[in-house]
Amino acid sequence: MLAQHGIMLTKSLGQNFLHDQNQVQRIAEAAQLKSGDRVLEIGPGLGPLTRALLAKGARVTAVEIDRRLHASLEQTFQAESSLTLIHADALKWLRQGPQDWSQWKLVSNLPYSVGSPIVIELALLPKGPSDMVVTLQQEVIDRMMATPDSKIYGVMSLLIQLRYRIGQRFRIPAGCFFPEPDVESSCLALHRRHTPLLTEDQCRTFVQLVKLGFSQRRKVMWKLLKQRWHADLLETARQQLELDPMIRAQALGLDTFVALTQRLHPTSGEG
Repeated sequence: MLAQHGIMLTKSLGQNFLHDQNQVQRIAEAAQLKSGDRVLEIGPGLGPLTRALLAKGARVTAVEIDRRLHASLEQTFQAESSLTLIHADALKWLRQGPQDWSQWKLVSNLPYSVGSPIVIELALLPKGPSDMVVTLQQEVIDRMMATPDSKIYGVMSLLIQLRYRIGQRFRIPAGCFFPEPDVESSCLALHRRHTPLLTEDQCRTFVQLVKLGFSQRRKVMWKLLKQRWHADLLETARQQLELDPMIRAQALGLDTFVALTQRLHPTSGEG
């Protein structure tokens, strides 16, 4: 298809097309689709996953940044009434478009150049997708799933896990892509929590807390948080949660960050 349309791949767009049909079907199965489900696909490329999603009865909106691939997809799927094709930069489109994706699922072999910002963008929305099934670099998936006291645990781990539970994960060999990427890849399913851990206002405080706490990983967290909150308030919260005065952010789990947010939020305008 690339030869037919005279398309030369653009490295800056992170174009690595998944061609292995077994892996395509595994991704589609991981989404647990029902007929009529609304699916957002970002970076459809030549459309193998698009075809698998449509075969399951999904109504697919596919966003493709490459004008040449968009034209190819229009030709390939011209008879598909359940597919809406959009030519756009997905990250810009998401930021300017609808903010309620709660009735949607994201199912994508994401462009590696912008994959993690897209997942975080959707994960932080008050009404993000009910499920996200994404293929990305294995190291990015590892960071999303990371737990305390590991070198890769940090802001991304917490921003994703605040609203989403970690689901199925499987590795996809490099040989399943064209061209073969220089990195390992994995697919991960994320499921939105039915019961929110924090209110929407508290979520904004959580984001501030996490980003500030990890801004200098080697520093004691309380010293960093004093840039935002009063020392007395921080000390009260620390004692209530029985936390070490010398603790660093990477030692605290999601539940502790949630509890700390609840104690800091009422006076978050101070400091």
